[in-house]
Amino acid sequence: MERQASIVARARVRVVQMVRAVPIRWRILSIALLNSAVVLVLAALIWNGAKVLGSAWDDVRQVRESDKILTLLETETSRLQNLIHRYINQPSPELFAEILLLREAVLGTLTTRASTDPMLSGSVEQLERVTSRFLDGFGELRAVQTRISKIYDEQVLAPARDMAGLYSIIEGATGHRDALIWPPLGRSREAFTALLVAANAYYLSVASASAEDARRNTETIERSIPVMIDLAENDLQKLALQRLLQRTRDLRAGLAKLSEQVTSRTELLRNTIDASQADAIGAIDELSVQMRQREQRAQETFDRTLANISRRVTSIAVLFLGIILAAGVVIALSIRLPLQQIMTSMRAIINGDYGREVQGTRARDEVGAMARAVEVFRENAVAKRKTEEELLAAKEKAEAALLELNTAQQNLIDAERLAALGGLVAGVAHEVNNPIGISLTVASSFARRADAFQAELNSNQLRRSKLDEFVNSSRDAAQQLVANLHRAGELIQSFKQVAVDRSHAERRQFSLSEATDQIVASLRPVLKRSAIQLSVDVPEGLLIDGYPGSYGQILTNLFLNAANHAFADGRSGTISISARSRSGDDVEIIFADNGAGMTPDVQRQAFDPFFTTRRNEGGTGLGLHIVYNLVTQQLGGRILLESRLGQGTTFRIIMPRIARGAPTAVDAAADGTQQWPNRTMSST
Repeated sequence: MERQASIVARARVRVVQMVRAVPIRWRILSIALLNSAVVLVLAALIWNGAKVLGSAWDDVRQVRESDKILTLLETETSRLQNLIHRYINQPSPELFAEILLLREAVLGTLTTRASTDPMLSGSVEQLERVTSRFLDGFGELRAVQTRISKIYDEQVLAPARDMAGLYSIIEGATGHRDALIWPPLGRSREAFTALLVAANAYYLSVASASAEDARRNTETIERSIPVMIDLAENDLQKLALQRLLQRTRDLRAGLAKLSEQVTSRTELLRNTIDASQADAIGAIDELSVQMRQREQRAQETFDRTLANISRRVTSIAVLFLGIILAAGVVIALSIRLPLQQIMTSMRAIINGDYGREVQGTRARDEVGAMARAVEVFRENAVAKRKTEEELLAAKEKAEAALLELNTAQQNLIDAERLAALGGLVAGVAHEVNNPIGISLTVASSFARRADAFQAELNSNQLRRSKLDEFVNSSRDAAQQLVANLHRAGELIQSFKQVAVDRSHAERRQFSLSEATDQIVASLRPVLKRSAIQLSVDVPEGLLIDGYPGSYGQILTNLFLNAANHAFADGRSGTISISARSRSGDDVEIIFADNGAGMTPDVQRQAFDPFFTTRRNEGGTGLGLHIVYNLVTQQLGGRILLESRLGQGTTFRIIMPRIARGAPTAVDAAADGTQQWPNRTMSST
């Protein structure tokens, strides 16, 4: 087995070497030439068989054309029958016109198409005779339908209208609802209504159940009239009831005549229209059977010829396919085997095995050129590896130096953070110390009073005045503790806000106008308690991709700062909020008041944490500091403070439409104006 496999392998290599003497483009072209030869031979066979198929197909096509004519005749006669039935049930000029048009169409199909068709010409006379009898029956049917309509109008509807009027006269002549005639009159009136419904249903649908209902209700009316005559209270009622009895009998006679004519119409429909149409369908079916037989014979000839052509085409296709497959396998091997050798060499190069030489570099075909290119690539890879080893050593030295620099940089950053945190904690400790110290003093005093109260209580010398004094002092101590601890809690909460203002709320796109209106609405309760008027001028259409929560806190802090400082002690004034779009991608927001204003010293420290001019009145000094951090850090904008003592204060906020989440510096504004500084600018 191993010897046979070795022989096969050597033979395959020898054949591949022979084929590789031919360039790849000529090998591929030879496959294309073989395919072209197959196409030409198959085309010749198909053209030869097309002549035989054409004759058989002509017979099949002629049979199908005749069958179409028969199908058309069958469809038209069936439709004509349906139209006649519809006309009988609901006669109308439109249906009658459609019947006449379809009648002409049927006759036209028989005289023009069927008579000229070579396969139907011998049977046209029989079809014409059956169709004429079918169409003549429609004339008789129309006469019967006319009599039915006349009887229905004159002998059914006319008495019914008179009876309706007589019922109205009888009801009008009855003086009151408690009269004895009223119950039988109501039953008679109900029977009359049911009679009309049944008569109409019978006329429209020819339902035997409706005819029976009409007859039964007529008998009910006739039986009720003598009873009502005996119960009549005046001559007018009796006269109307006698007239009603006569018209009821006339209506019954009309219904009987209507039933006779309807029965006659039904017989005419069944024996003339439907029977003639059935004869026509039978004749058409016989012709259809003949057409099917002829079509079957033509189809057998067609199938037999097609099968012969298929066998020949299949034999030739299999022969050429074997030749093409054999040639394709040899050509594929002449390309695939050398490519596998090149791929093996490439994998070795990728895995770092640069010592293996590339095989097939001496071949003269395109794959040999690829092998020579891979050999050049291998040689370059060997040289590149040496260079990379040298670069790697240099890189390790540089990375070690960079690591040392990063460590030093991180130490500097940590020191800076600790210094900033120490300053912030010192400020918070200074602010929190006062309320906590007061709380401690009050708690100590309260503890001493509690001990004294306990001693007096134990000595059984407690008087009511002492008890009231202890209760009052306890209440005062509790109020002072709550107020000072609440104050300390506010300071700690503000400190927490300073820590988290970089990630305030979630980011989304929002309308500046809508956000401003919502914030102003939340400030209305403060406005109601003060004499401050608020003016807002923010145009529609300014969209910001940023943090609406941060924007809301900025406006809220600015407003509360103005209310507490610019308009202290209930002073009246005006606050205005406006916005405009600047050139580029920036938006300018102006928050201005006409309040007390600031001194230059206050302006310089306005944004510093824990700086406040109203510390004794509860100020924390964090409001404007939070505003500054939100504008510069989270929104990536700039803030400008302008103020004059006694002339009000203006805050100008310039921020990008798309928040950058970090402070940015711009050398100059896009519209040519002087650049705003990142923090403050004072006007004295």
